[in-house]
This record gives sequence, C-alpha cells and structure tokens, in this order.
Amino acid sequence: MPLSDVSARKAKPEEKPYKLADGGGMYLEVMPSGSKYWRLKYRYNGKEKRLALGVYPDVPLNLARERRDEARKLLAQGIDPGEHKKAAQAAKADRAANSFEVIAREWLAKFSPSWSAGHADRILRRLERDLFPWIGGKPIADISAPELLAAVRRIEARGAVETAHRALQNCGQVFRYAIATGRAERDPSPDLKGALPPVKETHLAAITDPGKVGALLRAFDDYRGHFVTRCALRLAPLVFVRPGELRRAEWAEIDLERAEWNIPAERMKMREPHLVPLSAQAVAILKELHPLTGSGRYLFPSPRSSQKPMSDNAILSAMRRMGFAKEEMSGHGFRAMARTILDEVLGVRPDFIEHQLAHAVRDPNGRAYNRTAHLAERRKMMQQWADYLDKLKAGAEVIPLRA
Repeated sequence: MPLSDVSARKAKPEEKPYKLADGGGMYLEVMPSGSKYWRLKYRYNGKEKRLALGVYPDVPLNLARERRDEARKLLAQGIDPGEHKKAAQAAKADRAANSFEVIAREWLAKFSPSWSAGHADRILRRLERDLFPWIGGKPIADISAPELLAAVRRIEARGAVETAHRALQNCGQVFRYAIATGRAERDPSPDLKGALPPVKETHLAAITDPGKVGALLRAFDDYRGHFVTRCALRLAPLVFVRPGELRRAEWAEIDLERAEWNIPAERMKMREPHLVPLSAQAVAILKELHPLTGSGRYLFPSPRSSQKPMSDNAILSAMRRMGFAKEEMSGHGFRAMARTILDEVLGVRPDFIEHQLAHAVRDPNGRAYNRTAHLAERRKMMQQWADYLDKLKAGAEVIPLRA
C-alpha cells in the first residue's frame, strides 16, 4: 500500500533501521537517530542497487515520487540512474569550479605579480564590486553576450562609462585566459563593440605656458608645508616621471655620483626598467633631502610611517593649497609640460623626449630602444631643461611657443 505524507511524518525511530514501502521500488528508511531517507531499490545489469532520493521532510513525498519516476525512465532507456546522478553531480562541481569568478581570480593571481600593486588592486575591486555579484557564479562557458552586457550596463547606469569600458576589457582578458586553459570556447566581449557609449576624451591638466610655468616653480620654492613634500614638488618638473614613480622612489635606485635614477621594471607602466639622468639641480635637491630620509627606504616617505611612500594626494593637495586648481595643473601635468616646451621652445628631437617619458619608442627596424639608448643626448636634454626652468623661475624673458 502506498505511503501517505501523514504516515511518513508519524513514523517513529526504533532500535534498528526499518523501511516503509511506497511502491515502484521506493521506500522510506527510518533510522534509530530519527533521520528519514528516501531510497529507490532497482536492478541494473542483473545487480541490485540503491539510489538516494533525498531526506524527509526536506524532500516531501510527492517530490520523492517524481525523482523515482525520473530514475525509472532512465532505466527504461538502459541508463543506470545511480551513475547518471554521479555524472550530474560531477558536472555541477566542474561548472562551479569553472565559474567566472574562480577563473577571474586565477587569471589575476597569475598575471598580477607583473603589475603594480595599485593596478592589481583596482582591477580586483572592479571585479568584486561590479562583476562578481552578477556573473561571478555562472559557468564561464555559459555566459552570453547579453548577460555580459547587462553586467557592464549596471556600471554605465551610475555614470561610470570609462569604468564600464575597463570592466569589459578585463572580462575579455578573463575569457581569453579561459579559452587558453580549455574552459571556454569563445570570448563574447567583442560582440559588444559599440554597445557602450564612447568615453569622452579628457586631457590631464597641465601648465605649458612658459610664463605660468615660472610662477608655478616659484610657488614650489616658497612652499611652507612639509619639507619632504616641498622636495617632491621641486623635483617633479625636473624629472617629469609619472606620479606613482616619483612618490615610490627609493634611495637604492639613486646614484648621486653618476647622477642617475634607475627605476626598476616592476614600478614602470610599460614594465621595462627606466633610466632618468639627473640634472645638477635635481642632484642638489636630493642631497638636501638625503640627511632627512636617506637612512630609510623611500625618498618621500609617508609622515605616518617611514615604511610607506607618501600618499597619492600629497603633491596634488599641496598644489591645491597653493591655489593651483585641478583644472589648471595635475600630477601628470609635469610630463605634458616637459613634452610641449622641450619640443616647441627648446627644439629637442621628439624621439629623445618620448624615450625620456618612457613611452614605447622604436628604432627604424621596429625594435624597442633599451634603457640607455641616446643616454648622452638625454643627459644633455635634462640639463638643458633644468637650466631653462631656472630661467623661467627667475622671471627671465621667455621664448613664446611656436604656432
């Protein structure tokens, strides 16, 4: 006689396990502990087998019967329902192991050691905040272009169009890594070309008018804030490296006798070591700074801890306090200042300038120049630049920019 839900619910434990039959090979096994398990007894290839159908009452009687009927349909097709269940569970585990989040974290762990710490952190935060909540748990092979678009459009909806484009780019990198490692067959991100609005081009603020440059330099000399910050402000226009490269500068990289600053590859945007010839003015600033911070790691340590470099905003905040608005001058602005004036006023060869900016400069055969290429010419250029800045700071007559 088939079971009822009432009889299943009222079944009491005994000293030994016992069974309550329902029909079609299914029964409820009641354990001495009080636990109740749905089982299906069946024969396959002449052997008697058991299939677990669930735990009562989490799996009620009607659901257990549905699972029994599905198992019997498999038997009718010559399929062992027990092996079928194992295969389905293995496939589910495999899909979970190959989710977008799992593969994205694996990709990040593999490639982030060659990135700067800040760059790696930004990508991780972008993935965790904007992508994992929506597509992180999905098997990467099953993510379609519309699903990916829905995720990045959430970013666009809050007005972060550039972040949406960067997130889509990161997704493409993760998908291509999944393809290379055999866990996906295609990358849907190229299908979304044109699906996001374009990023409005913005230029980092920079002072490039020689007369205004002189006023900026005089303000730096007159800065009455922290001495370390004042030195960083005065050095920034002389070396025109990226802000992160400047604030993380280490004394071990500085050779005052040779007047050189050797920046290791891991701190450079292009992941190539970079050599900065130091003008006499730059060396003088470093010699002035050395008694204060030379016994530590960083040229410009944080006021809170000598084990950390100054913050991203130290130079920016100092410039704002001196009255230079963000629309007027940025931390990257020293690079645009040097590029513009060295080319248009001092007439320096553009390839010398681009090489000193650590941009990808190639020779006529398409090969990248090494870190010491045109070193003599760049030494001369850096000293010429420092001397010219001194003239601007002194208020000397300047040559106007060529049209």
